[in-house]
Amino acid sequence: MNLPPPASKPLIYLDHGATTPLDPQAAEAMLPYLRGGCGNPSSLHRPGREARLALENARSCLAGLLNARESEIYFVSGGTEADNLAIQGAAFKNRHKGQHIITTAVEHPAVLNTCKYLEKQGFEVAYLAVDEYGQVNPETVRSAIRRDTILLSVMHGNNEVGTLNPLAEIGKIAREAGVYFHSDAVQSFGKIPLDVQALPVDLLSISGHKIYGPGGIGALYIRRGVALEKLLHGGRQEGDKRAGTENLPGVIGLAKAAELICRSREEQSRRVGELRDYFQEQLLRQFPGIRVNGHPQERLYNNLNVSFPGCDSETLLLSLDMQGIAASSGSACSAGSIEPSRVLKAMGLPAAISRSAIRFTLGKDNTREEIDYVLESLREIVPRLQNIIQKV
Repeated sequence: MNLPPPASKPLIYLDHGATTPLDPQAAEAMLPYLRGGCGNPSSLHRPGREARLALENARSCLAGLLNARESEIYFVSGGTEADNLAIQGAAFKNRHKGQHIITTAVEHPAVLNTCKYLEKQGFEVAYLAVDEYGQVNPETVRSAIRRDTILLSVMHGNNEVGTLNPLAEIGKIAREAGVYFHSDAVQSFGKIPLDVQALPVDLLSISGHKIYGPGGIGALYIRRGVALEKLLHGGRQEGDKRAGTENLPGVIGLAKAAELICRSREEQSRRVGELRDYFQEQLLRQFPGIRVNGHPQERLYNNLNVSFPGCDSETLLLSLDMQGIAASSGSACSAGSIEPSRVLKAMGLPAAISRSAIRFTLGKDNTREEIDYVLESLREIVPRLQNIIQKV
């Protein structure tokens, strides 16, 4: 089969919230398992035992990074499956205790659409409001919990505006009420320290391709004693929680990428955070009237969501792309939607402001020279687009 090569790498890539380039060291770790010669981890012969050892070493690595037990780490196909297994699994397994679920209005589509599906199955879902920064008030969570509430799902770092939620406070409320607490940590894992022994979460989702690992692989932390219904039926892989032969090359790449990003977390937080702050300061100085969306302090260090009044985000993105700059207008999983961002709408922003929002998510290889080039490009693009809109 002749397949077209992937498009050449953009000159400047500022969409790390959508996906990240595979770290060369993670790719190198995967190569022996991609080239063949490894067995099925469920087989009893020597190649199978070697594959099993590699699988469990990767599990041990992730467990150590989260301060979890090895038996609490389950490999899945990515963040979407992790969210589905956590939410559907908890809902269907615990339906005899109640049918009420709580989430927020700003969750990733993997959470929101799973909850919409559960509503069709007879569950009742409460979608909590957020403040002007996209943050959930713990007292709002407390007020929403009922006797028949069985699950609470609140993301850690928002994928569009980067706002961080107070998981420790929210988790404490859930634990006191005897409600399972799930958090989508796909955007925050590797950027924010996560200790599941100190953090009162029962279920936590992570994804490989957000941390310079491969796509098609993720993991779900399931606290010991949490009961979940299976989504996939077949073999007894992954502690009988997730049937199907494990994606061993992906698992190896995920573990290596996680190890690398957690090892360099403090350095990257400082360096990329300073670069993001420089970008924001220059934007505010050079473009009067723009709006930075999200919490001013409690947010992911690489996220910068900005509204350019008088511009249309889609046209702005295409104009940036023509200059070799890759950014986005929100969640990559909502691509193709012409509606204003539901996250910004939930934050109370007018539609015109929401439609002019661009998400820049910086990565470990971005430089100040690149940011200066982006600023130079925006100085030409933004006034031109604003003039066009005014004439229309």
